[in-house]
Parts: sequence; structure tokens; C-alpha cells
Amino acid sequence: MQIKLIKNRSDIGAGTRGSDMGIDAIEIAAINQGDDFFDRHAFQDVETHNESIYKKNTNNFAIRIEHVYEQCQRVAAAVKENYLAGFFPIVLSGDHSSALGTISGLKAAHPEKKLGVVWIDAHADLHSPYTSPSGNIHGMPLAAALGFDNIACQINTPGELTTSHWENMKNLSIEGPKIQPADLVFFGLRDFEAAEQQLMEAQHIKFYKVEELRYRGLELCVQEAIVQLKHCDIIYISFDVDSMDCDSVSYGTGTPVPIGFFPNEIISIVDQLLATKKVACIEFTEVNPLLDNKGNKMAETAFQVLDHIVKHI
Repeated sequence: MQIKLIKNRSDIGAGTRGSDMGIDAIEIAAINQGDDFFDRHAFQDVETHNESIYKKNTNNFAIRIEHVYEQCQRVAAAVKENYLAGFFPIVLSGDHSSALGTISGLKAAHPEKKLGVVWIDAHADLHSPYTSPSGNIHGMPLAAALGFDNIACQINTPGELTTSHWENMKNLSIEGPKIQPADLVFFGLRDFEAAEQQLMEAQHIKFYKVEELRYRGLELCVQEAIVQLKHCDIIYISFDVDSMDCDSVSYGTGTPVPIGFFPNEIISIVDQLLATKKVACIEFTEVNPLLDNKGNKMAETAFQVLDHIVKHI
């Protein structure tokens, strides 16, 4: 299947600048290896709102939400268009807020199909403007995709403008939730707040910590996830590089967390999922070369995973 690289150089949903340069860092990694990967594959650049970082923020519990919403609209349109055209979209994004756009675009392409999500990440990204301690929207895409406010764990009182934009986020592309809790599986989760934990427990959302995969066996755990998602027609994989071990790889991401996956473990997880023939889209996100303590190591590792995956799609 022919792939299409969708390049979304946006980092306005993050708390730290720099992930907007992550895609270029991955391209540089390929060039330095003498690989013409990015010349061989078709791509689409998504227009960004990065200049909004210099404008006054009016939504403290969902920072720059009006611009993040527009950015997700653009990503959703690109994913939908390319998916319907027969491409396998690989989204290369700055910060993780764009995942809402990717999920919404896939769902809008085929509203009748059941969408499963595999979230490879150190974080749950299940906050809403009502629960977020930071207001950074890269911690909210899954809550929006699920349509959850999590009022039971509310700590913030967003204003009318913020709540209006949040409703738009939850209804991006098509109205209502894009996925169901039973159709979401986490791998690598190890850094989340009480509000997110309570939501996962209440909704019985499945997650695998790194130590569980290593103790019980990676293949067994991934097969369990595949069984859980067997009723899904298509599967989307979101790969946040902070799911990897920051000490063995690098700190080149906005929110590094120790004791994460090794690159070969990420590859093994994705390979098993690809073998189901249900994977319709993969997203790479949160590479931040400005924070890399080992040159361009995080981007080099991301390219290693990307190059392997493309050869096995």
C-alpha cells in the first residue's frame, strides 16, 4: 500500500516549544544516514498556527484551544482525504494534541466503521479543561475523542468561551465520540494524574505498563490487546516518543519519563498490530530536538522505527 506522510509542524498544544522542529529533525536523521526516505514518499504539509504562541492566551484551562481546534480540523481533513484516496496516512506531528484531528479524520472517512486506538505513550492524555493541572491541550486529545469532561474530578471552572471551544473539540468532524472506552488500549503508561486514573478505572480502560509487558511477555500482552480490539474494523496507532526510555534513548521530548520502552520493543508492538491487517494509520509525535541531550538521538530513533514500519505495511 502506498503511504502518504502528513507533516504537521505544530506545537501550540504543548507546554514546551520545540516539537514543531521534530519532523525536520527526523528528516535530518534520515539524510545523515544516507537514506532518501523522505524523497521516496509522497507527503502533505499541513498549515500551522504556530505564530499564535505570540498572541495573548484567553483560555487558561485550555491554552490556545481556539487555534488547536483549527489545527485539528486541518489534520482531520488531510487524514480523511488521503485515507479515502487509498493512501496509508502516516502522521508526523509536533505535539500530541493533533491526534484528535487524526482520530476524527479517520472516523469521518468511515463513520460506520468501529475505530480502535492503540496509544503508545507514557501519559494518558485524558484530561479536559475541567481537570487539567496545566491547561496544555496535548494532555487532552483522548478525552475529546471519547467525549469525556470528567466532571467528577473537576478542579477548574473554565469560562464560557473555553467550554464552547471544548464542545467544538469533542464534535470535531462528526458529532459525538469517535471511539469507545473498550476500544482504547494503552502501552507504556506510567505518568498520569488521579483524575485520569479514576476515569480509566470507571470506564475500564485497558492499559499495560512497561514492567507488565516485560514480566508477562510482550507478545502475550499485545495479543490480549488485539483480542480486545477484535470487533474494531480499523486500528489507529499513536506513538509518542516519550513512551521510550529517556535514559537509554534521550531526553529529546517535552515530557520525558524514566523506565520506558526500548526501540526494539516499540517495533515489536507495532509489528504484531500490523499483522492484523487492520491498522489504517500511524502517528509519530513529540520529538523535540531542542531538548535532546544526545545530539539528534531521539529523532534518529524515531526514524529507525518509522523506516522499519514502512517496510512492513
